[in-house]
Amino acid sequence: MIEIPRAMVAGTHSGCGKTTIAKGLMGALRARGLVVQPFKVGPDFIDPTHHTAICGRDSRNLDPFMMGKERLCETFVRASEGADIAVIEGVMGLYDGIDGGDVASTAHVSQILSSPVILVVDVKGMSRSVHAQVSGFTRFDPSIEIAGVIYNRVGSDRHRWMIERGMDCSGAIPIGWVPNRQELELPSRHLGLHLAFEEPTGTKIAEILEGSCDIDAVIRIAGGAPPLTQRVRRIGGDGREKMHLGVALDRAFCFYYKDNLERLASAGASLTFFSPLSDPIPDVSGIYLGGGYPELYAREMVESRFPERLKKAADDGMPIYGECGGLLVLCESLVTDKEHPMAGILPATARMTRKVQALDYVQARVIAGTGPLSPKLSYHGHEFHYSAVDVCRDARLAVSLSRGKGITGDGWDGLFVHHTLGSYTHAYFNDKVAASIVRAAERYMHS
Repeated sequence: MIEIPRAMVAGTHSGCGKTTIAKGLMGALRARGLVVQPFKVGPDFIDPTHHTAICGRDSRNLDPFMMGKERLCETFVRASEGADIAVIEGVMGLYDGIDGGDVASTAHVSQILSSPVILVVDVKGMSRSVHAQVSGFTRFDPSIEIAGVIYNRVGSDRHRWMIERGMDCSGAIPIGWVPNRQELELPSRHLGLHLAFEEPTGTKIAEILEGSCDIDAVIRIAGGAPPLTQRVRRIGGDGREKMHLGVALDRAFCFYYKDNLERLASAGASLTFFSPLSDPIPDVSGIYLGGGYPELYAREMVESRFPERLKKAADDGMPIYGECGGLLVLCESLVTDKEHPMAGILPATARMTRKVQALDYVQARVIAGTGPLSPKLSYHGHEFHYSAVDVCRDARLAVSLSRGKGITGDGWDGLFVHHTLGSYTHAYFNDKVAASIVRAAERYMHS
């Protein structure tokens, strides 16, 4: 039995202030000297950067669709080792799952982890009506324990008084009354919030939450979570000679699942992080280009000569795996407000768009290719992008999607040339995917 105090910060809907409240609670708990382990429900890359900056511990994604129940529990338990409390930020509204169902919803993860829920409600423009909303959330699924409610965007003392008058209608336990203040609003762009390095770490938000929420109640709620019985599989090397794998990591490339990096290391990779904006390609046997915002730094990338260095590595036979933003850099050019020459490894051109082109979970199967992903591999992932890739007629695609749009928009992903593969899918690596990438780099190392 494993004791892990934990609380789920859920919302009634996207935009209710859930992320702000989660950040504030994490900061307030840490200011009290607690070791806080952060988590994020769903495939999001951006919110975890804020969690990590605040807590000083890597935030982990918890997604039943991509991970499965067993691996989700395993990740939660392993990541929580040494922490005093775990704070999990939910996704969308509490009950919003895939295709209008429950799967991969905040409630689903709450059930898997037996985690009590703290519900964030945006009360702007409401008083007594908020109790109907809270009552509905509480009664909708009795298996979900809503242990406390934080009322967000409270306009004034009178506004709070008006809400408190009808408190008995919902049976809610109020643990916070957060004022409607400008400094609590978080700036965003097309893929979501600004990244943590672009914004303050949330000290001011933590101070506001300390003064407007009952942090002792949050600690009590988390402490009331029952023990978990999950057995944890240890991730470690197998004693083989380590293969060095380069991982692009900077302002332009920053979307990585921590679990993916750990599985690559477990499969035999020694990870070497480098910045395409300022560093030469290190002495490695393979390259992993994650997603991010390469379109914002295209000019800097060209000036750093990264695209031409990447092309040279590919021509030399080095395996290269690029996801979403990484895919764009592997193309011949990237059009933003102007056209930027890219690596020219893949026979395609990329362009930014004003509207989202894909936002969904992905089910993928590799059916061809000579690159880092071996045929017959299957995996799950996620796609979310404001760009399009126009492929040449003779382009070859390695990955068939039973769910998701991919590069072509009709379920084909994984554009490849020789040992380079670019995909719109942000894959959640299983052991076989990680092993395939490492084996490709090992073959190059010994060639």
